[in-house]
Amino acid sequence: MRAQEITFLNLIQGEKQFQVPLYQRTYSWGGEQLKRLWEDVGELVDQHLRGESAAPHFLGSVVLAPGQIQAGGVQRWLVVDGQQRLTTLMLAFTALRDHFRESGDARGADRVHRQILVNEFHEDLDHYRLLPTQADRDAYTACVQSRAGAGGSDNIGAAYRFFCGALAEGREAAGEERWIGAVETVLKDLLSIVEITAESGDNVYRIFESINNTGVGLSQSDLLRNYVFMLLPKRGERVYQELWLPMQQSLGPKNLELLVWLDLIVRGHYKTKQSEIYREQQKRLQPLAGDEDALQHEIAQLAERGRRFLRIVDPGRERSPALRAVMERLAGWGGQTHYPLALHLLDLVDSGNTTPEDAAKALLHVESYLVRRLICQTPTTGLNRIFMEAPKELESDRPAAEAVRRFLSGRRRRWPSDEELREAIRNKPFYWSGRPPQRSYILRRLEESFSPSEPVDFAKASLSVEHILPQRPAPAWFELLAEETDPNQTPQELHDLLVHTLGNLTLTGDNAKLSNHPFERKQQILESSALRMNLEIASATRWGKAEILDRADRLTERAVELWPGPIGGVKPAGEEWPGWAELRAALVAMPSGTWTTYGDVAELIGSHPVPVGTYLGSNPSLIGAYRVLTADGKVSPAFRWADGSDRPPPQELLASEGVKFDPSGRADRAQRLTAAELATLLGKDVTQPTAHDPLPDGEDAAAAERFRAQLQEHWPESSAGVLATLEFWRHQGGYVNYGRHEETSCFPMLDAGTSRRPHLLWPVGIYPVSGTVEVVFQYLKSRSPFDDTEQRRELLHRLNKIDGIDLPEAKLELRPSFPVRVFAEHSDEICEVLDWFVGAAALDLARRG
Repeated sequence: MRAQEITFLNLIQGEKQFQVPLYQRTYSWGGEQLKRLWEDVGELVDQHLRGESAAPHFLGSVVLAPGQIQAGGVQRWLVVDGQQRLTTLMLAFTALRDHFRESGDARGADRVHRQILVNEFHEDLDHYRLLPTQADRDAYTACVQSRAGAGGSDNIGAAYRFFCGALAEGREAAGEERWIGAVETVLKDLLSIVEITAESGDNVYRIFESINNTGVGLSQSDLLRNYVFMLLPKRGERVYQELWLPMQQSLGPKNLELLVWLDLIVRGHYKTKQSEIYREQQKRLQPLAGDEDALQHEIAQLAERGRRFLRIVDPGRERSPALRAVMERLAGWGGQTHYPLALHLLDLVDSGNTTPEDAAKALLHVESYLVRRLICQTPTTGLNRIFMEAPKELESDRPAAEAVRRFLSGRRRRWPSDEELREAIRNKPFYWSGRPPQRSYILRRLEESFSPSEPVDFAKASLSVEHILPQRPAPAWFELLAEETDPNQTPQELHDLLVHTLGNLTLTGDNAKLSNHPFERKQQILESSALRMNLEIASATRWGKAEILDRADRLTERAVELWPGPIGGVKPAGEEWPGWAELRAALVAMPSGTWTTYGDVAELIGSHPVPVGTYLGSNPSLIGAYRVLTADGKVSPAFRWADGSDRPPPQELLASEGVKFDPSGRADRAQRLTAAELATLLGKDVTQPTAHDPLPDGEDAAAAERFRAQLQEHWPESSAGVLATLEFWRHQGGYVNYGRHEETSCFPMLDAGTSRRPHLLWPVGIYPVSGTVEVVFQYLKSRSPFDDTEQRRELLHRLNKIDGIDLPEAKLELRPSFPVRVFAEHSDEICEVLDWFVGAAALDLARRG
């Protein structure tokens, strides 16, 4: 085998075809990997535009083996390893070509298409420079050919849509025409790949096996340790025993690696990636080779910094009450974003350059920055970089708290003002912000701000977030809301805009009791609560729009006191409202073959259907703008393409993508993406917390009886079919879990693991009051074997063969539903699908050993 470092353009150019063999897995890169790659590309683009000489960014290796040679054909190469990054870059170029085309640069589009994507003078499959494995081929060729189905719900479609959106947003943010040219240059010439080529007689599958069964490699900290002690031939044993080993034992392997990285960051090497720790530390320590005193001092400094780092990870070790309190709050918030700045502040405290009280005040600004951004749903892109830059960028001639506040108040660092906070608390769907523990944390801190004489012990209390105006309200709630609707607004639309806002949410341990009861009944329950905020809610005489907004304003006053804002505290004039960026991201995230409504988008971004319609009407060229329809599923009469556009009418375009329309021009409701589904596609956690037993150790008899009673009351004709199906499931080795809310949902569970490693799967959730059966692709996509798109697609196709079930293929990442009434006549057919599901899980377990 031979190896050479090569640019992507030089790798791909020429009459070649890169074929992904059948034994390779399907394309699997997700959002996090794509974002990391795009951040690297963005750095190189910025350097290129500044005229700096940028070193190529190393992407990794691609292992190739010669394929079959045919006279007059293209030169074929089998992609033994590296197909994920190869496919990703080809999709990036496909999106770049389409961006050129949409912006009117036909020459740029033609250049990328001919130079990168296709073999111009060959036909059929030989036409494509890259030929993915069979399962990905249709999705990939749809993108290259610009077919209507391009950008579907699979990983190929999601990556293509990601790059389309990233290019559109990047060009808008850059505000200069040469930005897109710099992107093309970086993708072609500044991404470096090591091309490893096998000989024609090599066993390709053996090479593949050996690459993917290499065992556990050395970590970055292992490599650094080996290097350092190689430089300590005389003192190595003593330094290891006295300094390195105690540090390693107290931190553990993961935290040790994190410390070695943080050590570089606080020293000012803020661009260092965690995969580059060894190389950067080696470069820093190399000048000390031969000076064992200096090397010992470096390790002693690292060990000392390790003890500080332990105070961040375990704040109970901190002696200062003020510092300990704020670090405990940040630890409860979760994540590691604040670590570089927190470690830098502890360095300052321990060196006598600031006081613990000043450092605590500085970390309060960090807490405020994180909390305000979450409430305002500010995108997290670049957040890690901000905190990595902080140790180097802070003004050293100011008190630490003032320096941190000034740094975080920088215009491009997006610390929301009091005005933005008030608007977000009134309008944004807080229930979809961040992670469930973070939402609970914010409500807990707001409750603590009431300074009750007998505070609740939140560590012991089992509390969760509850909606006062219910998610699924009874008719009496809609009658109340009808009194406050705007012109042309339905009570349901008003409900959707209010229900997930912070003013309508509280903490309680009685979620199942509260549920969708009338407000008078909820008052009775809340009056007995130990939480002051619940007593305040219980004192209201009604609960509608006015009360929710009034409470939102009162909570804002408390939030402003708890979490002080940036310097100035006013939103910069002329700055775009962040909701429009979220709208654009949602449109990019929509798979081909789906649609949504102006109301759904408004609910997602915390706006109103009218300004959403106005914004889209003013920007008809936005990616996916034509997929936003009226509440009844029709194309808005006001929608117009931009002048000069040759695109077909929106309904015709949607139909070509697979959206079904009735004779009146109304789109199929099953293909609509709700606000919750849009939020899911954006990576928001919109699920209600549910508790599943970790192992099948018996079912809850009382919950089972509630489920049966609700099913019999609301769907008597389907009851027998549902219960027979659940009994069949039990005979297949499964068991049944039940939800804890007023509507007692049911989940047929299967443990497809071992006694030591459970592997829980469930195909559906059954709701006996609303009469829906959710197919939980959203959860299955992260669980083997259904993490394979083809397996989920097979489940969808088997279900769709049953009369009454029509699940859209575009929702393979979501939780589409079918009516429970299908069980009335087709329970046997559903059992056949479940039997296949169990068999697929059993085969996967056998393969996993």
